[in-house]
Amino acid sequence: MPKIHPTALVESGAQIADDVEIGPYCIIGPDVTIGARTTLRSHVVIEGWTQIGEDCEIYPTAYLGGPPQHAGYKGERTGLVVGDRNLIREQVTMHCGTSFGRGVTRVGSDGLFYTGAHVAHDCIVDDRVILSHGATLGGHVHVAELAIIGGLAAVHQYSRVGRHSNIGGLAAVTKDIIPFGSAWGNHAHLEGLNLIGLKRRGFSRATINSMLSAFSTLFVETAINTLEDRVAEVAESYADTPEVMEIVEFIRADNNRPLCLPQRDV
Repeated sequence: MPKIHPTALVESGAQIADDVEIGPYCIIGPDVTIGARTTLRSHVVIEGWTQIGEDCEIYPTAYLGGPPQHAGYKGERTGLVVGDRNLIREQVTMHCGTSFGRGVTRVGSDGLFYTGAHVAHDCIVDDRVILSHGATLGGHVHVAELAIIGGLAAVHQYSRVGRHSNIGGLAAVTKDIIPFGSAWGNHAHLEGLNLIGLKRRGFSRATINSMLSAFSTLFVETAINTLEDRVAEVAESYADTPEVMEIVEFIRADNNRPLCLPQRDV
């Protein structure tokens, strides 16, 4: 049976799995589902149509499943779905989706969400993502797996952050960040590839060298031709390198936001 502290308020209808631990002064709404072995330390509020996966650890004053911060929201039934084995630290907020967006905010598994991080309505956050202290995602943002958002960085609504990318602290991200990219600044610019992350995650030297060469063609040798032409050239030259092709496909995909590019000297 779940272990529920006597000061916690768990409303009728909530589905609490075995081995869940709910600490002092937590509040759980009637439409909440919490998976096995998840721990709520104290003063955690989970409401709305929210699903929390297994083996998550949620720290005091986290607020999950609250209504979206959008003037158009009128109380429609929308949701938040959080995967397994997530660490959610103090004062983290994750809001439900909107009926005029995706209808649900989705957070994957094995993520780290440090103090004060915010996941807004209709976001998609893939597996093994890190949001550092105070990192903020605007509505409809898609953060792909293994991306790291630095402390106090903010990502503009509808933006995309590619896999294995790294965004430095205090960055104001108003444009899409390519997979494997490294960006920082206000407004953020593309600094290069996330070389430290690539090495830590076991990418081979040959693969990294190919990615660096492709990056140079795409973003450094800009006097050659248009970006569209450079993308086509890279797609042809590196068709056998999946990591480079992932960058190509990311650039070619339709999206609402422009692409984050390197800073140019003037």
